[in-house]
Amino acid sequence: MKTFRELLVWQKSMDFVTEAYNVTAGFPDDEKFGLTNQLRRASVSIPSNIAEGFGRKSDGDFSRFLSIALGSSFEVQTQLEIAKNVDL
Repeated sequence: MKTFRELLVWQKSMDFVTEAYNVTAGFPDDEKFGLTNQLRRASVSIPSNIAEGFGRKSDGDFSRFLSIALGSSFEVQTQLEIAKNVDL
């Protein structure tokens, strides 16, 4: 592969970020600097870390950045559960 854009996981994570932004757009204004911001930042972190890891050109670094992206996905899952629990 020549570019991270060819990675299916990156493509799907970009779709996920778009959906996260669409969902959080419906959150109340008082969550703008709370859960909305946290969800958006964590979701953006997923494809960003995949791309950065790809650019490092070493399998060890790529693996480490994929692990960070996975951690961000768990962060998003937790934040979505919180949004559900508080009826956002």
